[in-house]
Amino acid sequence: MMKTIGLIGGMSWESSAVYYALINRMVRERLGGYHSAACVMVSVDFAAIQAHQARGEWTQAGEKLASAAGALHRAGADCVVLCTNTMHKVADAVQSAAPIPFIHIADATAQAIQHAGLSRVGLLGTRFTMDEDFYKGRLTATHGLTVLLPEADGREMVNRVIFDELVHGVIREGSRRDYLTQIDALAERGAEGVILGCTEIGLLVKAEHTALPLFDTTAIHAGAAVDFALG
Repeated sequence: MMKTIGLIGGMSWESSAVYYALINRMVRERLGGYHSAACVMVSVDFAAIQAHQARGEWTQAGEKLASAAGALHRAGADCVVLCTNTMHKVADAVQSAAPIPFIHIADATAQAIQHAGLSRVGLLGTRFTMDEDFYKGRLTATHGLTVLLPEADGREMVNRVIFDELVHGVIREGSRRDYLTQIDALAERGAEGVILGCTEIGLLVKAEHTALPLFDTTAIHAGAAVDFALG
């Protein structure tokens, strides 16, 4: 019996829509016929979450997302999928709000990297994801990966493009070139692959744009949710 996937979306809705499409497509590919995913989504207002991020109000942001997790549980979800890398900073609050499995995006990503036989990877994401330890620290301490980051000016550019362009659905060729420059620089420093550690980056940079293996966290996380749902 298919389990019901619970999605916390809206951060941003651009990538949440990709989650929904990917999850349903994967279920159809695996089960065939008229199958689609059993899922429920609580989609938050990103403006409120982004304001908490900017002010460093992580407790308040965590409370909003914990409330969303509780709503998913009451709606019949069998797991919680938090459709954002950055807000895994408050994963503990979200996980504790509902007595159902929480599918952590960093764990799913690390498993995909290890399955590919790699151990030294670059990381692109928001400044919170790149600069703080809640994400890369989990990759290193829990999964034994070596994580490389762009230099400071590269991190600033990556973060700016996410918040000024990608979350608004704006795709610019110049920004893609800038991202590919950062990916090339990480490869020169020994990265065997690069984590697209923001769920919007996959809208901009795709596998055909570089020879370096890319780990699109949106696709990986959606796949982990489908694996759970189909058992």
